Amino acid sequence: MNKRFALAGMMVCLLAWAVPGFGLEPEEAENLVFYFENDTFGGTDENYSNAVKISWTSEDIDEYTNGYEPGDVPVLGGFWSGEGYQRNLGFSIGQNIYTPEDTDTEELVEDDRPYAGLLYLSFALHRKTRKILDTLELTLGVIGPASLADESQELVHDILDIDSPEGWDNQLDNEPGIALTWQRSWRTVADGGHSGWGWDLIPHFGVTLGNISTFANAGLGLRFGYNVPRDFGTSLIRPAATVLAPAAESDPRLSEKRDFGIVWFVRAEGRGVAYNVFLDGNTFEDSHSVDKEYFVADLSAGISIIYKTVKLTYAQVYRTEEFKEQDGGHNFGSVALSITY
Repeated sequence: MNKRFALAGMMVCLLAWAVPGFGLEPEEAENLVFYFENDTFGGTDENYSNAVKISWTSEDIDEYTNGYEPGDVPVLGGFWSGEGYQRNLGFSIGQNIYTPEDTDTEELVEDDRPYAGLLYLSFALHRKTRKILDTLELTLGVIGPASLADESQELVHDILDIDSPEGWDNQLDNEPGIALTWQRSWRTVADGGHSGWGWDLIPHFGVTLGNISTFANAGLGLRFGYNVPRDFGTSLIRPAATVLAPAAESDPRLSEKRDFGIVWFVRAEGRGVAYNVFLDGNTFEDSHSVDKEYFVADLSAGISIIYKTVKLTYAQVYRTEEFKEQDGGHNFGSVALSITY
């Protein structure tokens, strides 16, 4: 494990050296984030088994649209309006994989969660100030064998020389997936400083509607550290994940005088879940399903290290039971590597 952390540290240093960033203004900064989540960090291989995601956030949209704004479209006008906001586009691609606890049998395990996968693209509009971030995101994807979840998990298990799950023939059937998400986050800076030791609070709330999932969520994050970045924290892989691009010129990724930071954080989020295709089963036909819990909470703690233009974050996450037959909560790890350029 120590060797893995040392290798990760070397990779971060190389990326930070290779990717320019100092001298940028916040509205000029683009951001690329690589996410990886897996329950191997929690010592299991079940439930929310694995997820990967790549997200890109543009520079200020006003820089390259020749005066055209999404607010010119009537349905987006209310969201996009307002003085003093920086406006950005976002694009993501990702894959989620879900498996039951017993992956050694080829038979359908009726009282355990279905095998399922999601392959998706997301398109987002962001508007933010130094204190407030609003995100409107549309997710389009495919659920079922077309998500390639079976093939992806088998490939990874072969590389790691681990037995692959045997029950993928029982996975949910193919169906298109769609979700529309709105979320607001705001950053409360407790010390009011721009460098050195400090802390902040980042509450958020939002709603997601669609046949992938339908839920309302609210949460709170607390960060403490040295040169706390001027962003809205690092969220888990989920709709409207917070934007990691700097929101102020005092962010250590934009300031050569503050090119290093280290931050510890704790975070909690609760969700009221009306629908979850990965538990309720296929939307348009009968399939394997379980009785979901209508309230789910995530509790996490972790660390972020910022060096020059790179931010590396690790969080250990505990998720409460998602369905009534589940034997206790679920632990997994979340890694996010963010590059500002």
